[in-house]
Amino acid sequence: MLKKDLSTPLGPVTVMTDGRAITGLWFTDQQHYGSTLPRLTLVGDSPLFKETQTWLNQYFAGDQPAMTLPVRPEGTTFRQTVWQVLQSIPYGQVRTYGEVAQVVSDQVGHDVGARSIGGAVGNNPISLLIPCHRVVAGTGDLTGYAGGLDRKRSLLELEGQLKSGQVRVERVTD
Repeated sequence: MLKKDLSTPLGPVTVMTDGRAITGLWFTDQQHYGSTLPRLTLVGDSPLFKETQTWLNQYFAGDQPAMTLPVRPEGTTFRQTVWQVLQSIPYGQVRTYGEVAQVVSDQVGHDVGARSIGGAVGNNPISLLIPCHRVVAGTGDLTGYAGGLDRKRSLLELEGQLKSGQVRVERVTD
C-alpha cells in the first residue's frame, strides 16, 4: 500500500492506494483518520495520486468532474452497500439518512434504520470521492461529517446546495 498527502482548499488529505484503486482518502484531521490504513504503508508515488489530485483540483474549481477513479473501500458487506448508494448521489444533490436507509433496505431485503446508515456514512474511508457529505438529516439540517461540519457546509456550498451562511439544506430528490 502506498500513501501520499495531497492539497485541497479545505486542507490536506491523505490518499492511499493498492496500485489498482484508491483505498482511502481522509482529511488529515478528520475523525476516523486512516481507519483502514494498514500498519505497513509506504510513502510513495502512483499514477492514481496524480489522477486524484487532478480530480480534486477540478472538483474544487466547481467543474463537476466525472468520478472515474477506481475506488475500493474496505468494510463490512453492509457498509459496502451503503457506500455504493452514496456513490449514486449526483453532484449538487443531497439525500437524507432515511432516504439512503430506504434504498439500502430495498437492496438487502429488510428494514435498515437511519442510525445504522449514519454509522456507515461516518466511517466512509474515501471522503469526497464517495460523497458522504451529500447526506443530511431528515429535517435538512447538516449533521455528522467526519471532516467537520464547516467542511460539509463548504462542500455543499460549492455544489450549489447551500447559500453562504445558510444552515439548512433543501432536499433534491429524483
